[in-house]
Amino acid sequence: MSRIDYSVWDHIEVSDDEDDTHPNIDTPSLFRWRHQARVERMEEYQKKGEDLSKALSECRRKLADTQKKIQELTISASGDAKTDLNKVQAEEKKLKKEEREWVKKLEDHNREEKKMPWNVDTLSKDGFSKSIVNVKPETTEETEEEKEQKHKTFVEKYEKQIKHFGMLRRWDDSQKYLSDHPHLVCEETANYLVIMCIDLEVEEKHALMEQVAHQTIVMQFILELAKSLKVDPRGCFRQFFAKIKTADQQYQEAFNDELESFKERVRGRAKIRIEKAMKEYEEEERQKRLGPGGLDPVEVYESLPPEMQKCFDEKDIQMLQDVISKMDPTEAKTHMKRCIESGLWVPNAKEGEEKGDDKEEEPTYEEIKQEQEEAKKK
Repeated sequence: MSRIDYSVWDHIEVSDDEDDTHPNIDTPSLFRWRHQARVERMEEYQKKGEDLSKALSECRRKLADTQKKIQELTISASGDAKTDLNKVQAEEKKLKKEEREWVKKLEDHNREEKKMPWNVDTLSKDGFSKSIVNVKPETTEETEEEKEQKHKTFVEKYEKQIKHFGMLRRWDDSQKYLSDHPHLVCEETANYLVIMCIDLEVEEKHALMEQVAHQTIVMQFILELAKSLKVDPRGCFRQFFAKIKTADQQYQEAFNDELESFKERVRGRAKIRIEKAMKEYEEEERQKRLGPGGLDPVEVYESLPPEMQKCFDEKDIQMLQDVISKMDPTEAKTHMKRCIESGLWVPNAKEGEEKGDDKEEEPTYEEIKQEQEEAKKK
């Protein structure tokens, strides 16, 4: 049978209830001063915890960006990429060490917080100032496949509600909507909003992207607060809104800084996605152009001497014969071979004959050369 641990009551600050003071001392003023000093200590301690959480979050963000860059460089086979890869791997090692240090500092801070004496401010709280959800935080590590399936299932079920939340702006509206839909306070919502922001930026809907970005950071701050407090996010989102609405300058500045940083990252990701899509489109078009030998006619044409380009521009075979006769035979043969492999020049074309056409058959390089030699003999 479990026993209740009453040791937490052994260290409680009750200075506000003490009445054993000197007659010459203004007791109410003394109690107010003591209370103010204690509140300031608590606020300072809370700010330290928030700063540690923010530093850990920023370190993890940098680590994630570094790991993604490692994956991109690993695919590349160039010498420069291998040099950059070594540098980025060294940076990853450094960031992992920093992450462990920040985690340790945050854990030490949380342990110290639990040891702090209780007082009148922590013993008595409003009964309905926050939501309490009796759900144990997830502790088992999910596989990537499980996370992907969980995200997909969640989005299929709540996509409309997530989009609605993403369009809100006022603090009160956001708080009320999450109160009515507490299941939205989770990583899946945050991840969907991030993707939604990038999609909007790609579509050049910049103002709408900034709107959804604001709600994305709202959700991220709630999740970070839950991590620092080690509680279910659904049980602490009201604490976030209470703090942000009191116009706490440092907290508001931290929120705005993260929002601006996030919007820059979204613009960067959107730019990369657009560039990738353009490259894929260009490669598809290039593949469609490839000749029988696998060469791109545009690239081959641009590599030809200006004199040969002019021949193809004017579709003048005689001019081409004259240009080839004046070129080095090896160079001329190389150019003509590339023209054939790219489809710029079609030797032994018999389509005209098969269709009853009167068009002359286009000569090959060898035939052109042979005609030139015969002409010289004459």
